Amino acid sequence: MLVAQPCELASSTGPKTAVTSFSSAEVHNHQVSLQKGLSPFVFPAPDLIPPGACNLLNSSTIYANNEVNLAEVDIYGFDYDYTLAQYSNALNTMIYNKAREFLIEHFKYPEGIRKYDYLSNFAVKSFKLHFNHCRSIIGLLMKIDAFHYIEPGTVYRGLSPVPDEEVLQLFGGTFHVPLQQDSGFYGKGPKVKQFMDIFSIPEMTLLAVANDFFITNDIEYDPVHLFKDISEAVGMVHLKGYMYKWIMEDLGKNSFHVFRGDETDAVLHRLASSGKKLFLITNSPFSFVDRGMTHMVGKNWRDFFDVVIVQADKPHFFTDCIKPFRRLDGNGDLRWEKIKSLDKGQIYKQGNLFDFLRLTGWRGSKVLYFGDHLYSDLADLMLRHGWRTAAIVPELEQETKVVSTDRYGMNLTWMQALTGLMERLQTHRDPVSKQVFLEWQKEREELRVMTKNLFNPQFGSIFRTCHNPTYFSRRLCRFSDVYMTSLSCLLNYDLSYTFYPRRTPLQHEAPLWMDQLCTGCMKTPFLEEMSHIR
Repeated sequence: MLVAQPCELASSTGPKTAVTSFSSAEVHNHQVSLQKGLSPFVFPAPDLIPPGACNLLNSSTIYANNEVNLAEVDIYGFDYDYTLAQYSNALNTMIYNKAREFLIEHFKYPEGIRKYDYLSNFAVKSFKLHFNHCRSIIGLLMKIDAFHYIEPGTVYRGLSPVPDEEVLQLFGGTFHVPLQQDSGFYGKGPKVKQFMDIFSIPEMTLLAVANDFFITNDIEYDPVHLFKDISEAVGMVHLKGYMYKWIMEDLGKNSFHVFRGDETDAVLHRLASSGKKLFLITNSPFSFVDRGMTHMVGKNWRDFFDVVIVQADKPHFFTDCIKPFRRLDGNGDLRWEKIKSLDKGQIYKQGNLFDFLRLTGWRGSKVLYFGDHLYSDLADLMLRHGWRTAAIVPELEQETKVVSTDRYGMNLTWMQALTGLMERLQTHRDPVSKQVFLEWQKEREELRVMTKNLFNPQFGSIFRTCHNPTYFSRRLCRFSDVYMTSLSCLLNYDLSYTFYPRRTPLQHEAPLWMDQLCTGCMKTPFLEEMSHIR
């Protein structure tokens, strides 16, 4: 195993020797381990990982991008799907199967596509689908970081990865996607479509398998029209009410598709008993919401809410100032009188945020709105209206489990150590140093792949590329003050609690931070004591 002498590297006044000498046997063993897929990584020091660090993450935590004092929040607003109501992954399979059926029977696509079953571990949200005048680029699924660079190894044509060399050739010698091609404010750009919510995962999977069918059978096709047809097929599942039907039928049986209802009930009870005002703005129809809320909370669920708005047509609800509110009667039928106030116990349909603000007077940071879609639920509220926003990110549960493992902790620590050592070693130009630098560079790339595969073999974490935040992660920080796995995380905090974002180092501040431990060169005092602070 190749081992550096980190203390020598870290010393500003001591020896500048970068590494020890290596025997040919050590180099050979190191290379054989990599070829066999084994981990050749031996850590320079046993205490590189802070004691207890891998156990500090908790999926029930609320994470802060911005400082939020709940004592200042008087009004809590909610989306419904994947916010108040959490759905099982089995729903994705049903959406995929019905959309595949529409694609074959309604759009007359080849019957051979039916043989492709749903792949539950293929797609993750934060994907981008690339369109371009170049036929070989159209229809590529890819993962992009916060700086608009494609992460190597995450570009797929159908179900097959596109080699990095080909990606570079297709994009003119770079992994960069120009700003003018990238997604606009709502995730839709002239050249790129961004998939941001959980409902889009079946759509991405169907896109991949349909592309794979045409490619493997050498059938010419237009990827742009394929995307449009699949988007419409998935849309038909929603517009024709299949998803609503499946969930409502399931509520009368074993409630397999809707879970965490008791936690939603507890959150609403707690907020209402504390004198907070509550409102609901959802795109779903009243009959569907009523059935789900009755199952989770009880038939008097409307007593919790001061305002209930269904079929709101978000995100247009937040930008349109023309569409009026309409009231629904107890049977869900539309009433046509002019709405002069938004009253508790009533159900309203459509409308717009400007009338909502005028009729309620609920403005600014005293309002906290929860939603799962960064664009449709949160972006306008934060940027245009100054509301506090909370993002529901169910994937956090699995991500925190992975990040809490010893394997991830060791991979990350050694990868950071290698990065710090490479940074110092690059100033040494002797042949031995150059050889070791290349070995470390190769080892670092192997570690990156191994770490990515811990999350998802195709695309890795939805929050990070190799070292940068993903495009999704950047939007999450921009459009949400806080984010969490589910609404129930709120039960872990007092309603006067203040969420403080951790001060993360800017690059020019990095030497002052305990992240320097990752070079394996420095020891931070009181580290063991600090590791137990939650």
